[in-house]
Amino acid sequence: MFRHRGKSRTLIHNLRLASLLSFVAGIVNVSGLFAVQRLTTNVTGHFAYFADEMAKKNFTTALVYLLYIVAFFLGAFCSNLLVEIMSKQTIRFVNTIQVGVEMAILAFIAFLHPQTVAAAANIIACLLLFAMGMQNALVTTLSNAVVRTTHLTGLFTDLGIEVSQLFFYKKTEQRRQLASSIKLRLTIICFFFLGGITGGFGYLVSGISVLLLAVAVLAIALVYDSVRLRIVTIKRRYRS
Repeated sequence: MFRHRGKSRTLIHNLRLASLLSFVAGIVNVSGLFAVQRLTTNVTGHFAYFADEMAKKNFTTALVYLLYIVAFFLGAFCSNLLVEIMSKQTIRFVNTIQVGVEMAILAFIAFLHPQTVAAAANIIACLLLFAMGMQNALVTTLSNAVVRTTHLTGLFTDLGIEVSQLFFYKKTEQRRQLASSIKLRLTIICFFFLGGITGGFGYLVSGISVLLLAVAVLAIALVYDSVRLRIVTIKRRYRS
């Protein structure tokens, strides 16, 4: 799931990655919104709020929204920085250390007292945005920009374009590729919504600790990837 990159990835690899990480993003999106009343998986809205506050000359508030944007950017920056550094050390963990950092951030926030979360809302929002920036950059790098998991604007744009192309693409290979792409977009959208619903109900039951569910999902993915790699390695040794 996290081992294959670019052209070596198949539709199955991307579907597994997309469903898992979009589900996590959905949980973070809704639970973050409930906990700190901030958007915590994308920065599109924060740009609008930043411009609005600047126009009103509320520069302190505008600076906060700018920090949200920078936090997401830094997450993406650090994600690829880790890829470049780790690729020179060991290929095995080059794409999993970012997931570990994301898990650590989510787990840290999940164990905070509700009063602490409320009192440090801006810091919590920045941490979540950093984690989502890291996740989005990782997915983008792995899939060669085919998969995005933290926001839906571009996905719905691409989906609208591809559905319209169904009326014009007649060749079998073109329709097969188009169907695969549409399936991938719908998978991301559906699992993002599912994660959002899960995060919403989970927050009502357990508060911000619902983020531990996202941590568990990521942990399962890492374990699955490790076990699968060992099985493949053993099979290759046995055949040779």
